[in-house]
Amino acid sequence: MFMSIQSPERPINPVDVVLRLAVVGLTLSTAYIHFTLGGLLFLTNAAGYAALAAAMVVPLGIASRLRWLIRPALAGFAATTIVGYLIMGPYFTLGFIAKGIEVSLIAVLVIEMFRFDGGPLAIARRFLAEAARISRLTSRPTAA
Repeated sequence: MFMSIQSPERPINPVDVVLRLAVVGLTLSTAYIHFTLGGLLFLTNAAGYAALAAAMVVPLGIASRLRWLIRPALAGFAATTIVGYLIMGPYFTLGFIAKGIEVSLIAVLVIEMFRFDGGPLAIARRFLAEAARISRLTSRPTAA
């Protein structure tokens, strides 16, 4: 039986494959749109999307273990891009198409968050627990 990259205990489900392909496809689509616009801001945005798309599928142990954190990072990146566009413009058809792709991307990511991680609140709790654990580890007095 094939095992999921996400969790060794969880078998690959066809729905999970479709969702992951949708995430990567939508992410690379908006990356391509931003890349074609040129300019430093758009190129760095495209690079950010491309890096996050790769992080969603790369079969490295650290990426697999941190996908619970990569998903909300990608959703936040897309949301920030949308807000930036709404604040700065310029408003044109391709821009609105890109924003539609990004809204769809956020929706698919939220679905993935529920399927893999228990939802955004569970991710927030896990993040806070990890931050507290790291804080405890780094605040221990060192032996002199």
